[in-house]
Amino acid sequence: MGQAMAAAKSARRLVSPRPWVGAVIVPANEPDHAGFEGATDGRTGSHAEVMAIGAAGDAVAGATLYVTLEPCSHHGVTGPCADAVIDAGIARVVIGISDPDPLVAGEGIARLRSAGIEVEVGICASQVEQQLAPYLHHRRTGRPFVVLKLASTLDGRTAAPDGTSQWITGVEARLDVHRLRADSDAICVGAGTVRSDNPALTVRLPDNEFQQGDRDPIRVVLGTARSDAAVQPCLEMQGDLGSILDDLGSRGVLQLLVEGGATVAHSFHAAGLVDRYVLYMAPALFGGDDGVPLFSGPGANTIEALRRGRIVEMRRVGDDLRLDLEGM
Repeated sequence: MGQAMAAAKSARRLVSPRPWVGAVIVPANEPDHAGFEGATDGRTGSHAEVMAIGAAGDAVAGATLYVTLEPCSHHGVTGPCADAVIDAGIARVVIGISDPDPLVAGEGIARLRSAGIEVEVGICASQVEQQLAPYLHHRRTGRPFVVLKLASTLDGRTAAPDGTSQWITGVEARLDVHRLRADSDAICVGAGTVRSDNPALTVRLPDNEFQQGDRDPIRVVLGTARSDAAVQPCLEMQGDLGSILDDLGSRGVLQLLVEGGATVAHSFHAAGLVDRYVLYMAPALFGGDDGVPLFSGPGANTIEALRRGRIVEMRRVGDDLRLDLEGM
């Protein structure tokens, strides 16, 4: 399953709004075989199971299939993967997690079992859930998975009192943000950020990380942007944030990266709409209380009202520290 997850990771940026799925086929009676791999083939090609079946060739009969997500059971862009697995003569299927999509929702597993195939579900489930979090959230709620990116000094300041802010974090952290952008279907900022910084919000990765099929995310501005702003073309959206998320979800946005300033960050945080916080902390201190804070707006007024979550990842990025938090 770990090998299947690695295959899925390689497809992440090339397939959304489809789920990035990996599959490995191990021939019968060859438990030490390296396995035949497959991953979701772009935004219109075959699913991971079919790709792995094609790679296995004649070795597929009686084999075991490991796949991160439940095989589909309906006709969409491609035919049902469950039928392809049955027709290939696979004897056993090991599945990471079931698919909450209403068009699947256990039907693929049921179809495999009714065909006499041994099915095991739940292998490395928590890891697969984390890998597919944006897709799963979208299918369960109809909204994108919201990632709020923040960057600050160790004392929680994002800019100096005179408004200067470039650059708080180092080169490696800024490159890591571009990876976050590449993993996202849309980026959101406020109109104030567009006016003050005129960001392009494109993905800029080194040549060795570029994949054929990579694309820039949809750029979303809360408010309006002038016609010659670097962010154009963009979606200009106003109103209730929940309604905006519903709209973006209907457009197939699985992950929304919020890069807005302190006011936009506070708006999403206060509304309880952030699914993951990504905080880059630089080894620097402003050393006073007059710098610009991470959030602009009223916060918890008592210690009991603090939002408490959990750190799901922590790592160094160059000289900076990246903290990923959920459950706030």
